[in-house]
Amino acid sequence: MFNANLEMFKEYIKGKKVAVLGLGISNVPAIEYLSSLGAVVCGCDRNIEEKFDEHILSQLRSYCDVLHLGDDYLDYLDDYEIILKSPGIKVSTPQIQNAIESGKIVTSEMEIFMALCPCKIIGVTGSDGKTTTTTLIYEMLQREGYRTHVGGNIGTPLFAKLDSICEEDMVVLELSSFQLQTLRVSPNVAVITNITPNHLDYHVDMDEYTEAKTNIYKQHTEGCRLVLNADNSVTASLESSYPYELDMFSRQSETHGAYLKDGMIYYHGKEVLDSCHIRIKGVHNIENYMAAICAVYPYVSVETIFYVATEFSGVEHRMEFVRKLDGVSFFNDSIGSSPTRTIAGIDAQPPGHIVLIAGGYDKNLAFDKLASKILSRISAVVLIGATAPKIEAEINRRNKTGKKLPLVVASDMENAVKLANAFAKGFVGDGKDVSVILSPACASFDMYKNFEVRGNHFKSIVNSL
Repeated sequence: MFNANLEMFKEYIKGKKVAVLGLGISNVPAIEYLSSLGAVVCGCDRNIEEKFDEHILSQLRSYCDVLHLGDDYLDYLDDYEIILKSPGIKVSTPQIQNAIESGKIVTSEMEIFMALCPCKIIGVTGSDGKTTTTTLIYEMLQREGYRTHVGGNIGTPLFAKLDSICEEDMVVLELSSFQLQTLRVSPNVAVITNITPNHLDYHVDMDEYTEAKTNIYKQHTEGCRLVLNADNSVTASLESSYPYELDMFSRQSETHGAYLKDGMIYYHGKEVLDSCHIRIKGVHNIENYMAAICAVYPYVSVETIFYVATEFSGVEHRMEFVRKLDGVSFFNDSIGSSPTRTIAGIDAQPPGHIVLIAGGYDKNLAFDKLASKILSRISAVVLIGATAPKIEAEINRRNKTGKKLPLVVASDMENAVKLANAFAKGFVGDGKDVSVILSPACASFDMYKNFEVRGNHFKSIVNSL
């Protein structure tokens, strides 16, 4: 299990002064690992000491030579040779730019891991569907018998596990635009599920966001492979400029890769999976399966793909069934943090009455298409968070027919669930399915730490009804 690159890194990092920027729970193992290798580690974070869990803070103090906490946390980088930047810190930040210009090594935990990882890496990015696609790839490889590690935005931090990863293993990474923007290494197999407007509160514009996403394959060489969505205009446009092995996937036409025809998924003309066997519903999940099939087909059997399709019940917070109460089904789709993702979730629902809870942190995204979908499919709307007025205004602007759509703005999640449940009960009894869906079309940061906390709060309220 000798990893020559890792052994060279261990020698190199001894005694080096390393600043780790961003001290979330996921960074603690990396800091511990660097400290164990003899690096002199400085931990830097915008949060003040009182904002940290006492156990985490105790760990950080034991592993770090010094901690810099508070608003001036980036003002001490001159003293350090290597800077590990968390994805959420913009590379355009003046202190980061100064560090780059002065010749310091500015990198990330993910970049170092990918450079040192001894086995094949499959990387997945996209505006929607990347977590489900990453999980499907992981499940298929595991079922086939590979020792598989999953990381990036999901799973566990892998940097500190490099000593235990073998050349025969497989690694699957979910990669965000934040992680990809400055990455100078690419996974062996790169998958882009789609590219639609997202995170425009972080990126300067759509061009920068797209550039970050496509960085997933920019370091490819002969022997690498790219998987693209042929039905998405942005990803389809990348096909002609890619010089190596390429697979496309499509629900709309036969393509060189995976495609859907008469309900059957084919891969390079060979029948692979009847879509009726896919347990998780929605056409967007058929796309996720086709992307996963393109990524894993050289490594797994058709039998494995079929097994996962029939057994895999979905990822938490992704149109997750919570409970049925008095004829009303409740679904947690807290991951629906963009309009396109929420629209896909609505389209996956059967005909019936849908009460939608939406709204949250403003990522500077347009709500015109969401408003049109709401007017055509939704029976009542409850809005919450910072974007509630913006979504309501767009719905009113798009309502050319004067449709009487029940719509209220709630003060918080508890109030929103109460109001949504009251709306839903009014639809019970007319012979149609009735559901309440939390699918905010927005990030959570105005009210919650992340979408998981938001989804868990929604579930706890629903389960207490």
